Amino acid sequence: MTQEQRRIWLIRELLKEQKEYAGVEIPAQEQEQKRLLRSLCNVRPPRPVSSEFLEVQDAYLQEETRRKGIVRPEDTQEMRKGIRLWQGDITRLAADVIVNAANSQMLGCFVPCHGCIDNAIHTAAGLQLRLECARIMGQQGREEPTGRAKITKAYNLPCRYVLHTVGPIIYGSVTAEDRQLLASCYRSCLELAKRYDLENVAFCCISTGEFRFPNELAAEIAVSTAEEFLREEEGRMEVIFNVFKDKDYEIYRRLLG
Repeated sequence: MTQEQRRIWLIRELLKEQKEYAGVEIPAQEQEQKRLLRSLCNVRPPRPVSSEFLEVQDAYLQEETRRKGIVRPEDTQEMRKGIRLWQGDITRLAADVIVNAANSQMLGCFVPCHGCIDNAIHTAAGLQLRLECARIMGQQGREEPTGRAKITKAYNLPCRYVLHTVGPIIYGSVTAEDRQLLASCYRSCLELAKRYDLENVAFCCISTGEFRFPNELAAEIAVSTAEEFLREEEGRMEVIFNVFKDKDYEIYRRLLG
């Protein structure tokens, strides 16, 4: 199959499966096809999927990742001993583990083509990631608390694992508890990465954006928590701060410069 044939086959299978979208026509334009495929995957509940579907999906997503270009930890900018900075799409990073800013349901974002990192990571990983998250949450029997971390496979992402953490949501002013919970997100991820003997962790900007934590304060907490942990580990792990917006890049560059 060509990449276009895979994409159209996947769309048709998802449309057949989700009866409410049975009347949807497949657009002729490539970008519109990609948006439709992403949307159908985003809204799909965590239910069983055939091995044939996964085989085609995996081939498609891995080729998409190859075309985007894979970024290795050594390609990022070293700012301090044990700390690196990189601006770009976190789903391109071939780190040992990347961090996903999840919500308390921890099933990924169900909003079609939403701009959050949760949506981007689940889209690039494939349907298996939502299925694994659903198994974890089913066993847990309750929503994921703020400040903790869970680890899953990465599936079609170039990294080895994904760490999922729920950051604090800001309503009004930032409280002392909000600060502690955000620090706990970083600390929990680092401790879990250590437990899995991982050498590097790529963090997104947890709780900024949709969760409204002020960018500068969030970065200060991220850097101070990471530095404290790295001192304790005496250089046995490396942290990559991944940013997407220019604003965040400038904040981290100033803090780490």
